[in-house]
Amino acid sequence: MAETVEIKAAPQRRALFTLLPLAGFAVLVVLFALAVFSGRDPSVLPSAMIDKPAPDFDLPALKDGKPGLARGDLTGQPVLVNFFASWCAPCREEQGTLAGLAAAGTVPIYGVVYKDAPDKAKQFLAASDPYARIGQDESGRTAIDFGVYGVPETYIVDGAGRIRYRYAGAVTPEVLADEILPRLKALQATK
Repeated sequence: MAETVEIKAAPQRRALFTLLPLAGFAVLVVLFALAVFSGRDPSVLPSAMIDKPAPDFDLPALKDGKPGLARGDLTGQPVLVNFFASWCAPCREEQGTLAGLAAAGTVPIYGVVYKDAPDKAKQFLAASDPYARIGQDESGRTAIDFGVYGVPETYIVDGAGRIRYRYAGAVTPEVLADEILPRLKALQATK
């Protein structure tokens, strides 16, 4: 008969194995507390492009009769550049707000169709088209160069072609009033 040998861990080792999950949990609690009480809004996505020139791009037109969009179109006056797609539900939500802003003539709004089929994008815009220019970004390269996380995203570009603000999400009337219009007025006042 074979002898059974029982190996017992030293008491300190057992205590260590017992405390490891507890220590891991304590670290997670501390990290969570730091995130919650840091004062940083987790819904605000940082952008490395703020105060930098808009990237170089030249996008073909989406619709007949409306020009495409290129880097050179973003100079001379402040403009909004809105990345959107027909398959994006929040993009549908913001169309009315953007149409109202376009009708008011406050600022030119340029659209970038992000990774969308041209016929679907045209159908999407048939009901409401707030854009003075529309470029088609089929590959998504221009969106990557701008630092787009996902559509919709709206950028304020100043008259010198520098990105001054980025809003990730649907432009609602509240966002327009609280975030975008004050920044546009400040840019227009510094002309």
